[in-house]
Amino acid sequence: MYPDFQYLLQGLFGVSMPAWLSIFKTFGFFVALAFIAAAKATTSELKRKEDQGLLEPVIKDTVVKEKAADGTEVKVTKKVKTYPHQLITEIVFAAAIGGIIGAKLFSFFEDWDSFVKDPVGNIFSRSGLTFYGGFIVATIVLYYYTRKYKINFRHMCDAAAPAIMLAYGIGRLGCQFAGDGDWGIYNTAYVTEARGDLRLATSADTSYVKSMIGTTPGTSFQAPGGVPRWLVAMNYPHNVGYEGRPIEGCTGEYCNVLPVAVFPTPIYEAIAGILLFGLMWAVRKKLKYPLHMFGLYLVLAAVERFFVELIRVNSKYDFGFVKPSQAELISVILFISGMCLLLFYKPEQPIKAAGAV
Repeated sequence: MYPDFQYLLQGLFGVSMPAWLSIFKTFGFFVALAFIAAAKATTSELKRKEDQGLLEPVIKDTVVKEKAADGTEVKVTKKVKTYPHQLITEIVFAAAIGGIIGAKLFSFFEDWDSFVKDPVGNIFSRSGLTFYGGFIVATIVLYYYTRKYKINFRHMCDAAAPAIMLAYGIGRLGCQFAGDGDWGIYNTAYVTEARGDLRLATSADTSYVKSMIGTTPGTSFQAPGGVPRWLVAMNYPHNVGYEGRPIEGCTGEYCNVLPVAVFPTPIYEAIAGILLFGLMWAVRKKLKYPLHMFGLYLVLAAVERFFVELIRVNSKYDFGFVKPSQAELISVILFISGMCLLLFYKPEQPIKAAGAV
């Protein structure tokens, strides 16, 4: 894996890179890339909805420079007519802050025992970010933001929905490159050698595999012919979470590797997120009512995450007859909410009545 740019550039060019490059983290890079891509997509949709007459300009206090009578420049606050797409920097910043806070808060509930043992360590840890927590809190923050400036929240949700899916897919690439622990259950068909290389397991490895995975879920699945091994099994060498066992001969930071392969679920989610963004972008002009694009996002995101959870190791809630993870519970709630919007939310005036698509 490539937890920082030193590892990334060394992997790309095969030569040693200066240690100062390690201050630039690949996960942070992909998160930044996700926000930039989301901002671009959202801006495009906001402009389209403004052209349709669905979003009106707002009056915003803006600091401008003017020349005083003596010729000097002074800063004055004026009320300026501003279109929603011109507020995209504020919108993304508000969503980012709310998202990070929400992601952290929900991760504490997902792994409560770990948080209780070391609350300070968990709060300042670079890992432990729950997407659904970030999504929910960011949505609440944006609701109050749109109320403040009297922006139509329904159309804001629709404009942002495809962008959220795209950002999710790009963000999962960050999880994959960094090896942040957001992977799936063990694939016991492959084991790791001392120097970190992955190989096919044999019958002689049975006891070793059992001792390594313990009671953690796992299954054996060998890559079919024509399917690259990395698509079904990875051992995440040099992962950012220091998980697994030491790599023989490795020095410096990030010298751990998983002893048994796991399913690389971040790859699956990255592919799914980007493809689903393409689907949403293709149909965005065909939906008739407000909040239907947002409803479609809720349905697609819920289905994608629910099925990925089936092969991911997560804390489970014990309700006796069923033991879902936090993400599975939220997926069900979001799926039902999205279906209700698509099937039952049909205001009297459709979107197309407000202007040409």
